Amino acid sequence: MRVDDFDFALPDELIAQTPLEKRDASRLLVVHKDTGQVEDRTFSDLIQYLKPTDVVVLNDTRVIPARLFGQNKGPQKSGLVELLLLRPYEQGMWEVLVKPGKRARVGAEIQFSPELSCKVVEITKSGGRLVEFDYEGDFDQILQTLGETPLPPYIHEKIEDPERYQTVYSKHSGSVAAPTAGLHFTPELLQGMENLGVAICPVTLHVGLGTFRPVKSELVQDHVMHEEYYELSEESARIINDRLRLGGRVFAVGTTSVRVLETLATPHGQVRPGSGWTDIFIYPGYSFKIVDVLLTNFHLPKSSLLMLVSAFAGPEVIRGAYAHAVQDGYRFFSFGDCMLLT
Repeated sequence: MRVDDFDFALPDELIAQTPLEKRDASRLLVVHKDTGQVEDRTFSDLIQYLKPTDVVVLNDTRVIPARLFGQNKGPQKSGLVELLLLRPYEQGMWEVLVKPGKRARVGAEIQFSPELSCKVVEITKSGGRLVEFDYEGDFDQILQTLGETPLPPYIHEKIEDPERYQTVYSKHSGSVAAPTAGLHFTPELLQGMENLGVAICPVTLHVGLGTFRPVKSELVQDHVMHEEYYELSEESARIINDRLRLGGRVFAVGTTSVRVLETLATPHGQVRPGSGWTDIFIYPGYSFKIVDVLLTNFHLPKSSLLMLVSAFAGPEVIRGAYAHAVQDGYRFFSFGDCMLLT
C-alpha cells in the first residue's frame, strides 16, 4: 500500500485559520460507512445520532504552552533558538524539536530567561534533541509564563483566545496539539447527551509528534509512529465494558481516543485499564476491536490520521466523503468542520 494513495488536492482557502464564534456551529458531514451515503448537517445535530446505550469516549488532554524561544549561550551565540517540547523524561529531561538545529549541538546551552535554561544532552533518532532543563521554582508555572501555545504550521493567524485551542473538558496537561475533534463540543451539548442516557468517559492521550509527523516513507507499512503517553482509568474501563456487555456502541471522539481504546483492547472485545506509551499505527487492513462510531476532523493528505479513518470506514468511502467536503466548501484541519463515521 502506497502513501500516495492517501493524497488529495485541497484549495488553500478551505484550510480554516480561525475557530468559529460558536463551537457547535461547525458543519458535520455524516458518513454512513456501509453505504458511503453522506448527509450535510450541523454539529449541534450530533445528539440525533446518539443512542441512550452509547458510551462516548473523550480525550481529556490539555495543550501545554510547549513552544519556547531562547538564545544559545556559547561562543556561536547568534539569533534565536526555538524549542518545541515533545515528551518529558525523569529529572527535568525532555525530548524536543529545535530550530535551527545547528544552534543546538550536543553540549550547547540555551537561555530562555534568568530562571530557565537547558543543555543539549543528545540527538535523538528522530532528529530531535534530548535536553536537560535547569530552572528556579516550579517548571510548569515557568512554562505558563514563558511558553507559547503551538499552533499547526498551516495556521498563519494568531489565535485571540488560547482557550479556543482547548476542549471544554480538557483536564490533564501534556499535549503539544489539541485533539481537534473535541473542539466542537459545548457544556450544553455534553449535558444534553447525559440527559439522553449516554455515558461519557474520559481517556487521556497526550498528543505529540506521533500524531502529526508526516508519513515520509513510500510504503505505508514502513512508517514508524512516535510514542505518545496514554491513560485509561479503571472507572472508565468499567463503564465502557458495562456498555459493551449491554450491546451499546463505543463512540470515539477523535483519532487519539481510538488509539487509546485499540491499544488497550482485549482479545475478548473489551478494554483493560492502564497507562504507558503507545506507537500503534492503524491503517487499512486493521481490524477494529472496540470502536463502533468515530467523530473526527478532516485530516492532511498522506497523514497517518487519514490512514486511520480510511481503515475505519474504508478508503473508497473516505475518498468519496473528502471529495464531497471539498466540493461543498467544508473547512479543513484543526479549526475546521468535522465528520461522523457511523
